[in-house]
Amino acid sequence: MSRQAAESVGTEPRSVESPGAEPVDAGRLADRIAAAVTACPEVARLSAGPVATYLPGRSVPGVAVRDDEVRVAVVARYGRPLAEIAEQVRAAVVPLVSARRVDVTIDDLAMGDEEQDGRPAAGEAGEGRDPGVG
Repeated sequence: MSRQAAESVGTEPRSVESPGAEPVDAGRLADRIAAAVTACPEVARLSAGPVATYLPGRSVPGVAVRDDEVRVAVVARYGRPLAEIAEQVRAAVVPLVSARRVDVTIDDLAMGDEEQDGRPAAGEAGEGRDPGVG
């Protein structure tokens, strides 16, 4: 991504200032947010969609750090109300980002015992079974 394109969408890595706090590197902050979010029991994983923090040589998918807001996109575990899961994620992120607004998007639901990478767990659909047999 070119510097001009990155600046136009606000993804250029830089120090992010929080009111009353020391400047924090956007990459380190995105990593801390990602760790806090994936520690939430109702989050299966961060989403690999368009929400990301782009850094030199890598990105942090599912977390976009901006000067005035943080966007988080997750795949949630099926079973709990979505508003409750979003609030759980928000509660994990708010202490890390000071006065920034925290927007949480649930991009998908992980059903049953899906693994973190989205593949069915061992013994789930397709493993060792004839797909035509119910």
